[in-house]
Parts: sequence; C-alpha cells; structure tokens
Amino acid sequence: MGAEPEPGLSEQYRRASPWPLFVALGIPIAEVGIVFDLFPIAVGGLLLFGGSAAGMATEAGYAKTPWRALVGAAVPFAALGLGFVYTPIDLPDRGYAILAAAAILVAIAVAGRLFAQDADPPY
Repeated sequence: MGAEPEPGLSEQYRRASPWPLFVALGIPIAEVGIVFDLFPIAVGGLLLFGGSAAGMATEAGYAKTPWRALVGAAVPFAALGLGFVYTPIDLPDRGYAILAAAAILVAIAVAGRLFAQDADPPY
C-alpha cells in the first residue's frame, strides 16, 4: 500500500470545517461567564456555542437550514435557564443570562427565516 498524498482528507470533503473550533471556544467562554456571574460573557459564549452547533448540524446535513437548528439549540438553553431561575439555590442571574441567549438565538432564527434571500445554503 502506498502512502496517501494528503492523509486525513478524502475526496468527499475538500476542506476542513471551522465549526468544531468555535464550539470548543463557546463552551469554556460560556462557563466562565456563568460561573463568575458575568452576564455578557455568558450570553456571548452561549451564542457562539449555539450558533456553531447549528452551523455544524447544517453542514453535516442533519438540518436543512441553520434557522431550525438555532431553535433546536435554544430549547435546551431555555430549559436550563428556567432551571437556574427556579431552583432553590440562589442563581437567578445566571439563569437570566442563559434565557437571554436562548431568546437571542430564537430571534436570529426568526429573522433568518424571514429575511434570508437564499433558501438553499451554498455548501
């Protein structure tokens, strides 16, 4: 057997996906914001994570468009945020950050669905 000229790349995939890097960055950024009660950092990290997960699902073919995938990412965020708000432990500010990220993801999904000109993604 001969050595492949470009190991790790197949003919099916011409380029590497950027999404795993952003998913990997979104999780710790969100955790830092949630643990240290930094509202904008928590929301930004969750938006990065949710948007990247939706992009990855779309690129992999699990979702036709990223708009529904964004709502799919927002649903567990909303459940987790409500859990933080209504838990007996005093963590409502962290829950509000998670709920804000879920609401922003849904707003982006609605805006994308309404205003996106191209129904089929280019990839």
